[in-house]
Amino acid sequence: MYLSYGRQWISDDDINEVIKVLKSDWLSQGPMIERFENAVAEYVGAKYAVAFSNGTAALHAAMHAAGLKAGNKGLTAPMTFAATSNSMLYVGAEPVFADITLETCCLDPAEAEKKMTSDVKAIVPVSFAAYPVDIGAFRGIADKWGAVLIEDGCQALGAERNGVKVGCEADMTAFSFHPVKPITTGEGGMVTTNSSEYAHSMRLFRTHGITKNPDEFEYPENASFGWYGEMQHLGYNYRLTDFQCVLGYSQMRKLPEFIERRRELAALYFKKLEGTPHLKLQPYHEGHGWHLFMIFVDPGRRLGLFNHLKENGIGAQVHYVPVHLHPFYRRQFGYKEGMFPKTEEMYGSEITIPLFPAMNDSDVDKVTGLIKNYLERV
Repeated sequence: MYLSYGRQWISDDDINEVIKVLKSDWLSQGPMIERFENAVAEYVGAKYAVAFSNGTAALHAAMHAAGLKAGNKGLTAPMTFAATSNSMLYVGAEPVFADITLETCCLDPAEAEKKMTSDVKAIVPVSFAAYPVDIGAFRGIADKWGAVLIEDGCQALGAERNGVKVGCEADMTAFSFHPVKPITTGEGGMVTTNSSEYAHSMRLFRTHGITKNPDEFEYPENASFGWYGEMQHLGYNYRLTDFQCVLGYSQMRKLPEFIERRRELAALYFKKLEGTPHLKLQPYHEGHGWHLFMIFVDPGRRLGLFNHLKENGIGAQVHYVPVHLHPFYRRQFGYKEGMFPKTEEMYGSEITIPLFPAMNDSDVDKVTGLIKNYLERV
């Protein structure tokens, strides 16, 4: 049986909730949207949450709400999925990269500080693999330079910093609900914030820039027309459906259990892989959400181990090709190898091995057995 590096856990009660909505009057733009948003906002301790069709749309909306535009720059790490920096390009801004720390695999505050200029209007640290980034350090930098702080928490729903959930400390935090994420809606995303202004801007952004709220009309004399609505800004169709939201709402009730199981599996990996030759483990953090479990292998042995796992039914992966090394970013911005040495060092040795709540302890035994067998004999 093939064991993927990540997988959703959809149970019968999730399916039954979706069926109820499919049989209801509302498939889209109905009551489940706000219900799901409220559940996520309450869970992370934020005042507002705005749902989107996917995590990339959520990041795009956050950049828009932050006011990024042509002539501005956004700062992030090159060790992330391309959507983080792509969302800056979508609003006309230029992405600027700073290196990571190998201890956290997240953006290094000291390196970020070196890249700050008056043109950098948003700092976007990534809580990579659900390791909660040092948001306090970035808060200080953002306040010093007058930049908006947007946490890319797409992998980090359920992670914590000193007992505080990821999602309430940055100006905006983006989450993803892709099937391998902590909870899923199939595809989907959300931004949490404590700013009513940002929340309002993002709600317009996801619905073509159109409002039907009479209190917001620029031409209130038309409010008596029941059909009337105003397009006040250029927006997109980034809505999430009701049947996706009810799946997310059902999954939110199980999120604490999911996170607890992820942490149990991570602890088991640490126990079984400790002392394995040619292998390092990713850093431990008490509030880690363990979206991914990464191992770091001597570069000369990485490809062999990767193929060994694949050949034995283990869905290993590498997260990620650094953004600055993608052909588009090389052509567009002149990036090349050697510019971010720690990011490239991480990329050269990282393998993601399976970790998701539905795994059994015996799955961990199989994965670790294959890893140890290979590295001890090669």
